[in-house]
Amino acid sequence: MKNSVKKIAPKILEAFDSQLQGNLILPDHTAYHSTRSVFNGMIDKHPGAIAMCETVTDVQTSVNFGRDHNVLIAIRGGGHNGGGLGICNDGLVIDLSGIKFVDVNTSNQTVKVGGGNIWNEVDQATHELGLAIPSGMISSTGVGGLTLGGGVGYLTRKYGLTIDNLLEAEMVLADGRFVTVNKDVYTDLFWAIRGGGGNYGVVTSFTFQAHPVKIIKGGPTLWPIERVEEIMAWYDTFIQEGSEDLNGFIATMVIPESPFPEFLHNKKFCAIVWCYVGDPNAFDDLFQPVLDLNPVFAHVDDMPYPALQSMFDGMFPSGMQWYWRADFFNNLTPQISAQHLKYGSAIPTVLSQMHLYPISGAASRVGAEDTPWAYRDAKYAGVYVGVDPNPDNATLITNWCKDYFNALHPYSAGGAYSNFMMDEGQERVQASYKHNYDRLVKIKGIYDPENLFRVNQNIKP
Repeated sequence: MKNSVKKIAPKILEAFDSQLQGNLILPDHTAYHSTRSVFNGMIDKHPGAIAMCETVTDVQTSVNFGRDHNVLIAIRGGGHNGGGLGICNDGLVIDLSGIKFVDVNTSNQTVKVGGGNIWNEVDQATHELGLAIPSGMISSTGVGGLTLGGGVGYLTRKYGLTIDNLLEAEMVLADGRFVTVNKDVYTDLFWAIRGGGGNYGVVTSFTFQAHPVKIIKGGPTLWPIERVEEIMAWYDTFIQEGSEDLNGFIATMVIPESPFPEFLHNKKFCAIVWCYVGDPNAFDDLFQPVLDLNPVFAHVDDMPYPALQSMFDGMFPSGMQWYWRADFFNNLTPQISAQHLKYGSAIPTVLSQMHLYPISGAASRVGAEDTPWAYRDAKYAGVYVGVDPNPDNATLITNWCKDYFNALHPYSAGGAYSNFMMDEGQERVQASYKHNYDRLVKIKGIYDPENLFRVNQNIKP
């Protein structure tokens, strides 16, 4: 049983605060309520203290304090986790937002990033030098959470998952040690953090391999939702067999009033959002089969890569209600697409949607045991997200997500991408790591035998 921070003597908390270069935010602090908030407005947790870390030493001090006083610890990078796993009740939140830097080495195209950075900060720094790191789809996401869970995004088919491009990490372990992990040192830890989440320590820096990406061709194509079965069947073949220079996730969604043309507003669509990183002269021929399907809207053109990465940021500001469910899929059968027609036609709010992200190409050529990501043979990472600014609609969007998930889960590969999961319990975590789970448990037992780092998709020692 963990202790509450509120039961710790004020003098002890004052001593803890004095050891930090950053600030210790307690419940009586004027900034407490704004500081405890996270991206998902459905999450309303009240930590006993929030350590705003600015240095590695701050992180070590905070980990040691939490361990020595037997309090629950949550680690927060960008605060984007759907299940609110960067925050906790009564315990200590170790906030990394003060540990930010982006150091680009152009000689070998590597990038070292702070544990508190968010992706748009990284994208801007690398873009200036004609480089990019494979990441996700929303640039306000934290680097740490996305990376430790795997990292599926626009560059997955060309350059792999984010974890496939992670070269090194610096981290604070449960016993307070500060270590560097890579393919040569702490190799078991390096394996575990490439998909095993925040179970093994607090990562204060990441070093990535970047790739030459600057101007891409990107944007959405839309078809009426009534055509989703037809488009999905075509897409399943086209995206799996086509050039790895072209990626695109398929979605069921409602078009909001901004920034799209009026004739699309508040209507339901089957959408594909594209990203092409190949020879511009080859694009028209490659993309013609898409246009032959007569989309009612197509806006795919040259743009800076960060523009695509941040295209949907404005639609999803922090503080809205979110509920997530997810699964991996090996194919898109008629039975599956029929369910997408049913639930895509019944989307409850304008911002609620379903996405299927291809994980073929470069991501599929990594061995199923080379990282904890066990579903290298799956073709898609699917996610259903209920989103709305109004708390009164929380039940509505939650039920739609659960119903969508329940209808499609029998056709799934069994587990889900951990970054798309809520707090769904141990059985679901185990299913999502499949044959790699036992190895993750063994490594957890070596480095965190008391399960200090448990506010996550937890792997129990």
